[in-house]
Amino acid sequence: MTITFITGANKGLGRETARRLIECGHTVLVGARDRDQGEQTAAALGARYVPIDVTDDASVTAAAANVAAHEGRIDVLINNAGVHGPAGDPSGLTAADALAVLDVNLIGVVRTTTAFLPLLRRSDDPVIVNVSSGMGSLALTHDPDRPESHVIAPLYTSSKAALTMLTTQYAKALKDIRVNAADPGYTATDLNGHSGPQTVTEGTDAIVTLATEEPGSGSGRFLSRHGEIAWS
Repeated sequence: MTITFITGANKGLGRETARRLIECGHTVLVGARDRDQGEQTAAALGARYVPIDVTDDASVTAAAANVAAHEGRIDVLINNAGVHGPAGDPSGLTAADALAVLDVNLIGVVRTTTAFLPLLRRSDDPVIVNVSSGMGSLALTHDPDRPESHVIAPLYTSSKAALTMLTTQYAKALKDIRVNAADPGYTATDLNGHSGPQTVTEGTDAIVTLATEEPGSGSGRFLSRHGEIAWS
């Protein structure tokens, strides 16, 4: 039985990923900061709720200890929790704004990955999926034919660019673990006021693909629902 832990799994892409992976036969652990939403989601899907705030060291450590005590390992870690931050004119951005976005989208991934690595290493086929974005791609955000090029979200895009690079570094260093990044695409979620043209099911295609691949599949890749994206 594949055991999968998902951060930010109480709604949006995280919840839909949990639902689909349960359909695939995974035992899913719903990680979420909001206890009420997390418990409701877990109960509705047939998962187990694990409280986690990826911006808090003690909370992340406690979450890993919780899983160690109950499941003893995980096979797949999906770093999905994310925030958008201010959009538009960056003239008024503050250091506090930047820290708040990076603390979830980048540093939260580091916290969670470090805490859960011992549990992943108990798996026969450990996998990490970082939910990044084409908004962090230099190539896509400079292509006028792509929707990513028409959005100004300085902190979100910067955090996702950093996350894709972090993914490649983990993939190079952690030879015993498959580490890949997923681009959901422009999906209707709370993050964008449900303005995206894709459904959450379409938005989770790449995440689910990376979480369900056969052992020995490649590491250090950036995948969308349409295929691999170049690291640029």
